[in-house]
Amino acid sequence: MTYRVIQWGTGSIGKTCLRQVIDHPDLELVGLRVYSAGKDGKDAGEIARRPETGVLATREVGQIIATDADVVLHAPRIQAPLSYHDEDLVALLESGKNVITTVGHQYPAAHGQARAARFQRACRAGGSTFFGTGVNPGFIVDRLVTAATGMCVQLDSASVRETVECSQMREPGFVFDVMGMGRPPQALDLQSGPLATLYNDHFLEVLGAFADRVGVRYDRVEPDHRVVTAPADLHVSAGVIPAGTVAATEWRWHGIVDGKRFFTLSINWIMDWNLPGYAEGPRDHWQIEIRGKPGIYLRMGLIEPDEPGVRTMAVQYAVAATVIRAIPEVCAAPPGILSFPVFGAFSRRLDPALAGKPDPALGGKPDPALGGKPDPALAAREVSG
Repeated sequence: MTYRVIQWGTGSIGKTCLRQVIDHPDLELVGLRVYSAGKDGKDAGEIARRPETGVLATREVGQIIATDADVVLHAPRIQAPLSYHDEDLVALLESGKNVITTVGHQYPAAHGQARAARFQRACRAGGSTFFGTGVNPGFIVDRLVTAATGMCVQLDSASVRETVECSQMREPGFVFDVMGMGRPPQALDLQSGPLATLYNDHFLEVLGAFADRVGVRYDRVEPDHRVVTAPADLHVSAGVIPAGTVAATEWRWHGIVDGKRFFTLSINWIMDWNLPGYAEGPRDHWQIEIRGKPGIYLRMGLIEPDEPGVRTMAVQYAVAATVIRAIPEVCAAPPGILSFPVFGAFSRRLDPALAGKPDPALGGKPDPALGGKPDPALAAREVSG
């Protein structure tokens, strides 16, 4: 079977996805949405450094909506607020196109039922399926960590620490605007500023999905963010990070159950491994620790491919892989928001009818509004500070 694909966005992730679509024998590129005037009207092959495809890039959303396709690979730059792309996503779904996005949305219910319901209505109207994916959110906690809890007869807590060295990222707009690098530390509001709000919304979906999968409800979510400044000027691919400005952001959330930290997610973006607190190592991308019976630890990293002259990073390949591998599953799924099942994750109840309900022994409290199921909503109102 051949799937007709529209690629939406040609930044670092979008372009990596585009190349995979062009190169794959089971995928046919039928449309390309770009944002810059410089790419408008160019052949997709030229943008992807591939032979001509006959598909011309366009900035006209209406043209994309009118194009017949099985699936749209939606990979624009993440923007504040998280709802920035909602109108486009709803329009695509209502037009009958399945959508796989890399800008969050892997668990919209984390923001309350009203937000999830908007996408569900769009899916019903178009007979389409909506799926958010990526490495994190999308894979590390949603699939890997959740599946690992299936080896526990008792689950006490879990923590995930992600560290990504970003000096090779080439897009100044992403590094300095979206990531907040190169700013005076006092100019970065870690509690209620635009970036804090964006990342709270983005990564609280991860906490919400994990809690729902293992049947708990957090008492609250505690943010615990900080920055590290550059001890000297750092010359990175995107530009210069002056001494004394932000050179690492550490976004951290603790899901509290019965007054204790049940789940911790720590996202650390750094511009140099020699920054204070990082020079001593380890240099794994992910450090995962599950406490219980038995306890489990995982250390995992990505290996950069040996491709002279190719600028694509390992993490970009990894994100693109989760997108491409999802295409047949998404196209075969019934209309609605798709969440991949994880076989055999931890739950104290073996009855499938009870497995998703909150466990009183783990601090779960039934929410009548959700029919007694654990409330996955981790809206910003629950984030203290």
